[in-house]
Amino acid sequence: MNEEYDAIVLGTGLKECILSGMLSVSGKKVLHIDRNKYYGGESASITPLEELFQRFGLEAPGEKFGRGRDWNVDLIPKFLMANGQLVKLLIHTGVTRYLEFKSIEGSYVYKGGKIAKVPVDQKEALTSDLMGMFEKRRFRSFLIYVQDFREDDPKTWKDFDPTKSNMQSMYDKFSLDKNTQDFTGHALALYRDDEYLNEPAVNTIRRIKLYSDSLARYGKSPYLYPMYGLGELPQGFARLSAIYGGTYMLDKAIDEIVLGEGGKVVGVRSGDEIAKCKQVYCDPSYVADKVRKRGKVIRCICILDHPVSSTKDALSTQIIIPQKQVGRKSDIYVSLVSSTHQVSSKGWFVGMVSTTVESNNPEAEIKPGLDLLEPIAQKFVTISDYLEPVDDGQESQIFISESYDATTHFETTCLDVLNIFKRGTGETFDFSKIKHELGDEDQ
Repeated sequence: MNEEYDAIVLGTGLKECILSGMLSVSGKKVLHIDRNKYYGGESASITPLEELFQRFGLEAPGEKFGRGRDWNVDLIPKFLMANGQLVKLLIHTGVTRYLEFKSIEGSYVYKGGKIAKVPVDQKEALTSDLMGMFEKRRFRSFLIYVQDFREDDPKTWKDFDPTKSNMQSMYDKFSLDKNTQDFTGHALALYRDDEYLNEPAVNTIRRIKLYSDSLARYGKSPYLYPMYGLGELPQGFARLSAIYGGTYMLDKAIDEIVLGEGGKVVGVRSGDEIAKCKQVYCDPSYVADKVRKRGKVIRCICILDHPVSSTKDALSTQIIIPQKQVGRKSDIYVSLVSSTHQVSSKGWFVGMVSTTVESNNPEAEIKPGLDLLEPIAQKFVTISDYLEPVDDGQESQIFISESYDATTHFETTCLDVLNIFKRGTGETFDFSKIKHELGDEDQ
């Protein structure tokens, strides 16, 4: 450990493992340390099932839920957009060679106490339960505009400039009602609140295009999920880092981040050893004095013996409950996976409901989501602080990730990672630096 490194990465959460891979690929000498014995940090997958019960202080369930070793339960489950940033990163880095993915069978949105499939093309717009006949036609016109829109061809913008006009004015142009705006912004563009209405419309158009491009790749929904759970992802990126010369140490105590002149990081101490470095990248748990609390997130992992009703018995589902539907400021997210993804025993399902906490009674806040999953055989509730760095890390050269938010997709995670990489290196990550064929390391 007594060597000098360009960067030391602390913690093996997914964000830190991706960063470790990216930094190694970019030619940096990287040391990656975690105080835990396992990969994944707070975003780990727990197996066997007995360990999950133990983690929550509950008695082991015996054979009630089948064999414990058949379970891989994510503490923070999220889906990947098939055409999104994380999949691009996985493909470009060759990490896909270690992983197998399955598409999620359905993408739904909540309206008036019921769920309906998210309409993403002209045909679905005309058959959707979410809108009346005239609204369907207006929404279809809106979708056609979005599908035909080319950012580099102003002719496709028609008589509307989405780079200067905000999203609210675009909705008004197509006379879309508040309900339609609601599911478009939250279930298609995947915004977490309504701030986007005041931003340039082009941002939302890009997001809707990402959704429909992702859907076009596999057909059932725009989402993918790895076999055996998300715990496979950090390990995939750890292998990538190792291929490019990164060094890993698990189960290693981190006693101090050593600062030099002007408060700039010079190394990391573990016991009597100090590893010297120019930069540190870490999750918030390693630097309590450099993060602030921005809120709380509640997550409820649920074990069920049935799929969600009104989803045609889909074995995996994503449901978004837009804030306004339940009188809130933030959306509620519901996800479901099953034994088809090798994360549960046959006949069992793992559901998750999550949201940003807004009151003193967080469990009551997720009730609309839990109601969709009833009856629930077992619940595991966590309420965690949402932490963010107090500065951009330039002075100290300590670059800190944000906590994982309540969303059940990885787009916000990737934006954070790319942002940290740019802050730390001063450059946008260049995907072309990566060898596309990583066959050499197996020789």
